Amino acid sequence: MTTPTDDETTLPAEQSAAAGPGSLEAELLDAQARAQEHWNSYLRAVAETENVRKRALRDVEAASRYAVERFAGELLEARDSLELGLAVGPGADPARLFEGMEATLRLVDRAFEKAGVQVVDPTGQPFNPEFHEAMATQPSAEHPPGTVLAVVQKGYVLNGRLLRPARVLVSREPDPAAN
Repeated sequence: MTTPTDDETTLPAEQSAAAGPGSLEAELLDAQARAQEHWNSYLRAVAETENVRKRALRDVEAASRYAVERFAGELLEARDSLELGLAVGPGADPARLFEGMEATLRLVDRAFEKAGVQVVDPTGQPFNPEFHEAMATQPSAEHPPGTVLAVVQKGYVLNGRLLRPARVLVSREPDPAAN
């Protein structure tokens, strides 16, 4: 192994000092210019980050404010249909009114489908407390206990999230005294 010579162990600052005061001033000015350039880059990055944050907040606010806009537009057809049915008056043919109600229900179902709303109609299925609300139990020899016998009110799920549970009648074992 060789030992370094005096020329190799000299530090850059010592070399600059040996070069004279004029070159130190030039290096200082160069370092200050680079520092200013880095500071300006930092300020631009901070400003850009702040702009992105504000834009994201505006986008989230607009999304939440107008989230139901498409769904509401779909329901306008159903509302118009209901108004037409009411405008007919009390002397209208009941069969035609029934047809109109069915058409309106189809419009609402189509709007629900487009919005991702699904109907929970569990007739004949096992009772599930996550999606069903038992209104009453009823003895039944034909169905195993805990089976949904009838739906009092349908439930609804929006994209996998429960909006309203189905209200149901649930089977139970028949009373032994009733035999």
